Amino acid sequence: MIEHFLVDDEATRTFGRALAPYMQAGDVIALHGGLGAGKTTFSRGLISALMEEETDVPSPTYTLVQMYDAPAFPVFHFDLYRIARADEILELGWDATDAGLALIEWPMHAGPYLPRWRLDVTLEAYRSGRRVRLEGHGEDWQTRLHELHI
Repeated sequence: MIEHFLVDDEATRTFGRALAPYMQAGDVIALHGGLGAGKTTFSRGLISALMEEETDVPSPTYTLVQMYDAPAFPVFHFDLYRIARADEILELGWDATDAGLALIEWPMHAGPYLPRWRLDVTLEAYRSGRRVRLEGHGEDWQTRLHELHI
């Protein structure tokens, strides 16, 4: 497990950008944290880095999923806050995510569809910034987290 304290939104985006080189097709990142914790801000940095240019990354709160055609692999940014049943994610293109990266806000709503092998990113907001915790599930994630130089 890795923990960092991030002083503001720019530090949160920078942290997301720094993780981009470690991402691979088929990865799943489960983004945990309350409203306003920084899940979308983190995603903006990561997605922009994968797109290799600053990219407009709106919150998928209303669309439920935003897809980005990054050069290396597609990125699927889900917000599952408003789904009522876990199987609703199948209607959002869940099956297509195997070929790309799935970023999932409110992952607990995915129920049995949330893979065991994933990276959990937990963000907690404080007055002076936010704490981010990375916890890999699966040997490959453990290896990559060990190699992180952030």
